[in-house]
Amino acid sequence: MRFVIVGNGIAGVTVARTALQGDQNPDITLLSREPYAYYPRPRLIDLIAGDDDPSSIQQYPDDWYAKHGIRQVLGARVTRLAPEEHRVYLSDGSTEAYDVLVLATGAASWMPPVPGIDSPGVFGLRNMADALAIRQRAKQVRSAAIIGGGLLGLDLSVALRAHGLDVSVIELLPRLLPRQLDDAGAEILCHAMSERGVGVLTGHPCSHIRADGDGLTIALEDGPELRTDMIVVAVGVRPEVELAASAGIACGRGVLVDDHLATSAADVYAVGDVAEFDGRVWGIIPAAVAQARVLGRILAGDTGATYTDIVPSTTLKVTGIDLASLGEVNPADETAYTAVVNSDEHANRYCKLVLRQGHIVGAIVMGDRERVGPISQLINEDADVSGYEERLVADDFDLRAFVREHAKAHGS
Repeated sequence: MRFVIVGNGIAGVTVARTALQGDQNPDITLLSREPYAYYPRPRLIDLIAGDDDPSSIQQYPDDWYAKHGIRQVLGARVTRLAPEEHRVYLSDGSTEAYDVLVLATGAASWMPPVPGIDSPGVFGLRNMADALAIRQRAKQVRSAAIIGGGLLGLDLSVALRAHGLDVSVIELLPRLLPRQLDDAGAEILCHAMSERGVGVLTGHPCSHIRADGDGLTIALEDGPELRTDMIVVAVGVRPEVELAASAGIACGRGVLVDDHLATSAADVYAVGDVAEFDGRVWGIIPAAVAQARVLGRILAGDTGATYTDIVPSTTLKVTGIDLASLGEVNPADETAYTAVVNSDEHANRYCKLVLRQGHIVGAIVMGDRERVGPISQLINEDADVSGYEERLVADDFDLRAFVREHAKAHGS
């Protein structure tokens, strides 16, 4: 069986690794548009913050692929899919035939339609080349602005502070991490970022960017103008669906897949940031890994394997700030839920549990890493914690012991 995987990010590599664990003895070809072997994308932040060579964040040694029977082709840009031929076409004129095709093309940085966003000194961050360009610029300037107060924007702010830059984060919505936090948690995070030398402006969309001599000026709606030496845009990503769509494969926001990660084309699958399952494109690593493992099992011969959507979780570590956001932290119908909170702004600590009928369905945990594992376990087990709601967030409550006792009592 010839498996061709387009994309060598975490989704594509995880499919390859998992598929090799069966008895199919597949012939796997991994095509990468980048000239670099697989590296974990979050490590780009480390690369920006330091002076290391790109090879320092490569996940596996160069000979790992050959040892595992994976043919890796770097710098291979796929220009066309031909599902009816079971073949892909590359920019150098070559082709690759397949029995099974896996699309793991990921997503691209979204650059919003703001006048001036294409000015020199404005960057997006999605790949190694972006990271190296940002780092080079950071070594030459004194200030930086990040448009976007999400996970990537905050990670970037700390990486640029490592170069001694004055850094400001601009978020158009009223709070940082609008998907992962509530108002109270975002206020504590904003306080913590200020302590670390990062300025934060929220509730001000960017109206335009103006190149101004050697620098840039950001004009904000209903707000001040901000002068800076460089800008990094981190407002989200868009799935790379062009190849699939041009081949007639059904797409919505992403490439549409079923619970076997199969697309509308025979023998073509999609996983990771490019895949849309049940109306969602998560765009987060846990979802990409979960999908890739299921597809790898299917390709290894486990025909009963199916994908069910994950409980979304994100984690962030910003110079000592540990933050986890799990499940439904801001439910649309608040009347059906209750919330318990323990907050300490001076210590930059915040714990919120969202419950429905005695079961935890969401949590925000900031500044208390030890709580994350037990709370995640209670969510995944759909544990009934009725009668303990307030105690679960108390500083003096032994949450790990509670989880152990609950597991014993319910045979899990």
